[in-house]
Amino acid sequence: MIQKLHFNILLLFISLNGQSLFSQTYPLSPQSKISILTCGSGEELHSIFGHTGIRIQEPSRGIDVVYNFGMFDFSTPNFYLKFVKGDMQYYVANSSFEHFMYSYRMENRSVFEQELNLTTEQKQKLFDNLNQAVFSEGRFYTYKFIDKNCTTMVVDKINDELGKPVIKKVGNIEESYRDVLNPYLANLFYEKLGINIIFGHRTDEKAEQLFLPIELLKSLEQLEVNNKPLASKTVTLFQQDVTLLSNSWWNTIYTFLLFLVLVVVSNRNWIYLLFLFLLGSLGIFLSLVGFYSLHREVLQNYNVLLFNPFLIGLVYCYIRKNLIWFKRIFYFILTSFSIYLLFMLNKTHLFQMLPILLTIVIILFKLRKRIHSTQ
Repeated sequence: MIQKLHFNILLLFISLNGQSLFSQTYPLSPQSKISILTCGSGEELHSIFGHTGIRIQEPSRGIDVVYNFGMFDFSTPNFYLKFVKGDMQYYVANSSFEHFMYSYRMENRSVFEQELNLTTEQKQKLFDNLNQAVFSEGRFYTYKFIDKNCTTMVVDKINDELGKPVIKKVGNIEESYRDVLNPYLANLFYEKLGINIIFGHRTDEKAEQLFLPIELLKSLEQLEVNNKPLASKTVTLFQQDVTLLSNSWWNTIYTFLLFLVLVVVSNRNWIYLLFLFLLGSLGIFLSLVGFYSLHREVLQNYNVLLFNPFLIGLVYCYIRKNLIWFKRIFYFILTSFSIYLLFMLNKTHLFQMLPILLTIVIILFKLRKRIHSTQ
């Protein structure tokens, strides 16, 4: 414990001194190296899609620094509201390579390196521009999940120095963004469910834009400039120890199905009505967030047809024993479900949503039978 404390103090000292060192501009020699660091998935949601950084080495001056465009401040006022709205400010910062690697080893996340084949002049311009960005107001940018993140910012910086958009996505561009994202969430059922619910039509478009770290790594392995590889062979700096990964017994589809079954077999009106009310409230949120948020991913969300706001009206009509309006809303909701099913036939998250749909339908028919029996 004491050794670890001493090491952390040393890293803090290196980082603080590095801020002063890297704020200055030095001429890079032909022996300098610039490489892309790709970090694998972590176990937290914010780290599940990986990370991208730029490493710059100048052996003659002892410079070994990583530039990171994925920085944000949890203490930002109204952090979650800003994040949902889409005007959250991320920023670029730098740190020593030693500190960078230590943090990813501690998180048990793989780190891969690809050295870029750039001229000394291109390296110098990139180094100068990164330093200028770090120590100016230009270090901030408005984060967008697909359009502007730690990977796209790195791609833009390098493409700027190359003078043209050399770095672009290589490989399958027929898959949707949703198809690309879902495998990352294979062991996080509830996170996967939540993302598939809140993401709308944009994520069903073809994933033509390069926006994920592993996509950048794979693209760099194949891209060439003037018939020469843009990046050297990928080197593994740290390999994740899979034996240390945690396994959740509850974050699976089985606990979710159990919950839905318990709701249905409870056979209690108040549970049914509360369940429908909560789903209808979620539908209102999905409807309104499209007007509030600047994230294109949450716009045109057809999941509103499933999490239908009219479910709240149906609950109200049941409580008031208003059979006429109950039946009208009942058939309207079933029609919405039919349209939803037709729309979802070619969607990758259909089978995630089917249990919810079936549960709602069963409850609706039970409530319909009960309200008829009271008339």
